[in-house]
Amino acid sequence: MGKQSTVFICQNCGSQYTSWMGRCSNCNQWNTLIEEIKEEKESVGGEKKGKMQLLSLSSISSEKITRIATGFSEFDLILGGGIVKGSLILLSGEPGVGKSTLLLQLVQNLLNNQEKFQILYISGEESPEQIKIRAERLENSDKNLTTDKSLLVASETIIEKIITSIEEEKPSLLIIDSIQTVFSEKLNSYPGSVSQVRFCANEIMRAIKRLKIPTFIVGQVTKEGIVAGPKVLEHLVDVVLQIEGGEAQDFRLLRSLKNRFGNTDEIGIFQMGERGLTEVKNPSAVFLDEHESNIPGSVKTVFLEGKRCLLAEIQALIVPNYFPPLRRTATGIDYNRLLLLVAVLERRLGLKLQNKDIYIKVSGGLKLQDPAIDLAVCGAIISAYQNKVLSNNIVMVGEIGLLGEVRGVSQLNKRIKEANKQGFKNVYSSQSYKNLLDIQKVLNRD
Repeated sequence: MGKQSTVFICQNCGSQYTSWMGRCSNCNQWNTLIEEIKEEKESVGGEKKGKMQLLSLSSISSEKITRIATGFSEFDLILGGGIVKGSLILLSGEPGVGKSTLLLQLVQNLLNNQEKFQILYISGEESPEQIKIRAERLENSDKNLTTDKSLLVASETIIEKIITSIEEEKPSLLIIDSIQTVFSEKLNSYPGSVSQVRFCANEIMRAIKRLKIPTFIVGQVTKEGIVAGPKVLEHLVDVVLQIEGGEAQDFRLLRSLKNRFGNTDEIGIFQMGERGLTEVKNPSAVFLDEHESNIPGSVKTVFLEGKRCLLAEIQALIVPNYFPPLRRTATGIDYNRLLLLVAVLERRLGLKLQNKDIYIKVSGGLKLQDPAIDLAVCGAIISAYQNKVLSNNIVMVGEIGLLGEVRGVSQLNKRIKEANKQGFKNVYSSQSYKNLLDIQKVLNRD
């Protein structure tokens, strides 16, 4: 038996220390060091080492990447055309966001569309009975998941048993939910620790690469929104997908943070319902709230998510402040950006906002980081401040500088085209207006 020693491993970056520290000196994160027992293997003197196989590129046959269609066009778009055989895909997201639901629907689609296709679903969080209950709730297809023998489920957390089942069954697709619950009996650390996640992920990768089995592993995220566990997990897998959303909103955004077989500029948009997730074919129409158009403080804008141009509505409400302090509330946009835009409006347009409470909200529960929404935020504030209704045909796209100038944004022509496609013909941008003062004059004239 090897010598055992105690080490402290950072859960964020994987750095090791001989004693506990409040902050990791490598990644500067607080309270991320966890105590683990490390066992060092005894080396055998004179042991003959194996030799690796060396190949020239000319001797390697070029194989065309074969992909499996998921039945979700939004999912295929993100993956670059479908699931690549032998790929290891990490699907992460907050608890309850819909990771397991999405994977079960993926299973349903594959069994409907693929012949002689066997799927092995291993859960460390749910029993087979619980998986069946969820499958019954999602049943709305020609093939019944609860009676189809092509889907095999198991509740298991020991990696050695999982690897044995993979090698025996050789499924067409493997799903492990989740990697944080899987552990090896060879290690003394607990499930979800850095060493366990790293070891188990490596074991899974070696098995599925050898057998060319496409595999999904589910990962949880921390409160900061990053994948829980060591960073080596993200480096190890071929694709990292993250599903975003919350209980308060029906929409789910599926992003690709890493993709060895495609680009990371696409997003998929789904809507959660009683029967699970459904694809949103026209997100812009969904994100635009339907309400009376004769109310001040509403402006449409076009923002970028990946390569896709989508429309959203910016709403502003301005009320007198009777009791200090002033309130500046931003829902869906960065709070500091709102403060900057309010300062520009006060200084460059002379708006008297020093005794006003300002509330900004993005419709649809969206969280926007695109600087191109600046102009729409300013337009909504001007409309609310002057209590003047803007034309329902107006869309505003542009970044605002500290001098009040309207700056150009990336892919402006594509944004204008999307606005026109949705029926908005009057687009305010840097192509037609140079500063906020020009726009204010036009709004006052209309």
